[in-house]
Amino acid sequence: MTFGVDRAGRYVTQGVGAATYRAFVPAPLPPKPPVRMGSDLTRLLSDADRALGRLDGVASVLPNPDLFVAMYVRQEAVLSSQIEGTQSTLEDVLEFEADGTTSDQPRDIEEVVNYVTAMKYGLQRLDTFPLSLRLLREIHDKLLTGVRGQDRQPGNFRTSQNWIGPAGCTLADAEFVPPSPHDMQIALHDFEHFLHEQDQLPILVQVALAHAQFETIHPFLDGNGRVGRLLITLLLCERGILRRPLLYLSHYLKAHRSQYYDRLTAIRNDGDWEGWLRFFLRGVFEVSQAATDTARAILDMREEHREKIAERSSANNALRLIDFLFEHPLISIRMAERHLGCSYVTAANTIHDFQHLGLLREITGQQRHRRYRYDPYLALFHRQLVD
Repeated sequence: MTFGVDRAGRYVTQGVGAATYRAFVPAPLPPKPPVRMGSDLTRLLSDADRALGRLDGVASVLPNPDLFVAMYVRQEAVLSSQIEGTQSTLEDVLEFEADGTTSDQPRDIEEVVNYVTAMKYGLQRLDTFPLSLRLLREIHDKLLTGVRGQDRQPGNFRTSQNWIGPAGCTLADAEFVPPSPHDMQIALHDFEHFLHEQDQLPILVQVALAHAQFETIHPFLDGNGRVGRLLITLLLCERGILRRPLLYLSHYLKAHRSQYYDRLTAIRNDGDWEGWLRFFLRGVFEVSQAATDTARAILDMREEHREKIAERSSANNALRLIDFLFEHPLISIRMAERHLGCSYVTAANTIHDFQHLGLLREITGQQRHRRYRYDPYLALFHRQLVD
């Protein structure tokens, strides 16, 4: 299939003399000529739609789906940040939330915590404010405040030329140069208009086009990848496709990183939006299926563990603690004491019961300031990453 070379935009020579380079100026969305929804794309779209619907449905039957969401937001924060070079893990985030910063935690942990904050902020703002350039700037500010990149204009679109390439490369030998600040402003205006269009395209097609266009415009000096991945979930939630933010593609994009970059390059060089859509819709299908399986496994696990503790003398506290563990699977006795509103001794006894039942494992090996890990629950998320 042959496309017009300017279907997605055009390269424009910038600079003078030996300092010239080519910047890409994207064409407004939707593509012209329109996306060709052949039989393969139609089938992929149908499969992705059904998988996403099943995910939304199974989440609705969880006793407290917000607990499930909390873990997914953390996992997405970890994976999306790892794509940008951070080393922090899901356990690092849980430990940080439980105890605050400690000397043995990765220095980049606050970048991941900022991602969680940015996601929650964006979702809350959608209740009263549309997805817009202003909201994306606000999310960007939350993402970069106080961490690496805080000197790169958090909350503001760039006013200078940026580029993508290996460390130390220049504009002349960059792998990709986004539009100049002037062309960027025009492209952003068109992009926001596209975000507000409804019913012109299937929502998953619109989301896929919007993500790729945002990455091409690259409007920030830092944090474009993370904001672009947040954009996917925010769009789906704003349109009511997902009642809760459960679709996160960072694992898929990380696992297929080379193909991801190749597909974006093929859009810019060849106008191949259809190849990008195939890649994106396969990701939605695979990630939705995996998340649905995890949600069902969580539901089964919760019932199994509630049955284990139902006959014990402290069943009331134990049942309350089980649900707390789905949001805070790394816990201390003091945390249990505060949540249950009981004495320290009662909280300690409840946690020791959970140890005896194989639900909690002490992970510090210390006599004081002990922490306990809800291994069966965390194993479900680690299994999804391996699968």
